[in-house]
Amino acid sequence: MQTANPKPADLADDAQALFRATRARSRELVADLAPEDMVMQSMEDASPTKWHLAHTSWFFEQFILRERVPGYASPDDRFAFLFNSYYVQAGPRHARSQRGLITRPTVAEVMAYRAHVEAAMERLLDEGDPEVAELATLGCHHEMQHQELLLTDLLHALSFNPLMPAIRPPEPRALSDDQPLDWINFDGGIREIGHAGPGFAYDCEGPRHEVLLRPYALASRPATNADWIAFIEDGGYADARHWLMEGFAKAQAEGWDAPLYWWKQDDEWWSFTARGPQPVNPHAPVVHVSFYEAEAFARWAGARLPSEAEWEVAAQGSEIAGNFMDEGALRPLPGQAGAGLQQMHGDVWEWTRSSFDPYPGFRPPEGAIGEYNGKFMVNQYVLRGGSCATPRAQMRHSYRNFFHPDRRWQMSGLRLAKDG
Repeated sequence: MQTANPKPADLADDAQALFRATRARSRELVADLAPEDMVMQSMEDASPTKWHLAHTSWFFEQFILRERVPGYASPDDRFAFLFNSYYVQAGPRHARSQRGLITRPTVAEVMAYRAHVEAAMERLLDEGDPEVAELATLGCHHEMQHQELLLTDLLHALSFNPLMPAIRPPEPRALSDDQPLDWINFDGGIREIGHAGPGFAYDCEGPRHEVLLRPYALASRPATNADWIAFIEDGGYADARHWLMEGFAKAQAEGWDAPLYWWKQDDEWWSFTARGPQPVNPHAPVVHVSFYEAEAFARWAGARLPSEAEWEVAAQGSEIAGNFMDEGALRPLPGQAGAGLQQMHGDVWEWTRSSFDPYPGFRPPEGAIGEYNGKFMVNQYVLRGGSCATPRAQMRHSYRNFFHPDRRWQMSGLRLAKDG
C-alpha cells in the first residue's frame, strides 16, 4: 500500500468516513437478496455472497483488530479458518472450491459478525491513530474489490437458474446512435507510469518508473457489441488464424462461439445481465470476453491490444468519470459522441497485452499483508479502467487489475491499439 502524508487527524477522519461508506455500500448491495441467493457457489473462481461479506470482515479483524486491540475477542474463532482466503501466513483456511458448502454460520450470523467488527473498528478509529487509519483504508479498498466480485460472482451463479432472476429490477435498453471508431495518436518517448503522490494505491501500482514507448494510437472507444457481432458473423471464433494457439484450443474445448451469457433467440442476440435477460445493445461496449477472445478480435480487426503503459500514458490527465457501480446501471452503456478518448473509465475493464509483472524495484510488504498482490504475478494479464461494477472511489489511472487469460465472468472487454 502507498499513501501520501496528510495530517494525522485528516487521515483518521478520512478513514473513518471511508469505512462507514464502504460498509454501508456492502449492506446496500445485498439488501434485496434472499438468504438462498447468498450461499451459492457456481465455480471455484467465484465465492458465495455470504462468504464475501464475512471475508471482508475477517480482513479487518485479522490485520487490525487482533493486532491493535488488546484482548479483542471474535464472536467465533473458527471464522478465522472459514473466511481466510489465501493468506498462508495468517493460518490454515477452508478449501476455496468448497465455500458454497458452508451453510453455517447462517446469513444472519454473518451479518451479526459484520456488526461486531464494525463496532470494534469504530471504537478503534475514534482514537485517531494514523497507522490504524492507513490499515483501515487498505481494508476499505479490499472490501470495494469484493463488492465488485460479489456482483460478478452472483451474476454467474444466477445465470444457471432457468428463471433468469435479476440482481436489480429490469430497465429498458439504453438507446444511442452508433459512435464511429476514430484513432487517437500518441507520441513515443520516455514516459512515467505507476502511482506517485497523494492518495491510496496498492503496492503493485509502484514504484513509479520510466518506460520507453514507440508512437502508437488507441481507438477512441471500446469495442462494441456490434463490432463483436461482425466478428462472430465473419467466423472469427472458428478461424484459427486470428488466435493464439493456446487460446484457440481453449475456445474449441469450451465451445465458445460468443461472449459469456450470450445466446441467440429469433435471430437476435440476447444476454443475461444484472438487470435480467436483455437484447444485446449493439452500441454498448462488449463485455464478458477473455484475453484470448480479445486478442483474437484485435488480430481480426487488423489491430492489437495496447500495453498497460500505453493505456496509462493515454489516460493520464483525464478525469476519472464514467459508468461505475455508483451510477447503478450495473451493465455497460453506450458512449456519447465527443472528441478524443471516450469511456476510458467505467463500463468495462479493458484487457491489455501486458502480463501482470512487478514494476522495477517492487518489494511486497513484510508479513501476511504482503501476500495481497505479489504472489499472483505469474500467468495473468493486466486490465485497466474499471467497469460498471467497480466502485468509483477505487479507480486511479495507475490501478492494475489482473486475471488469467481464459477468465470471462468479469466485466472485461477491450480497446484496440495499433502502432503509430
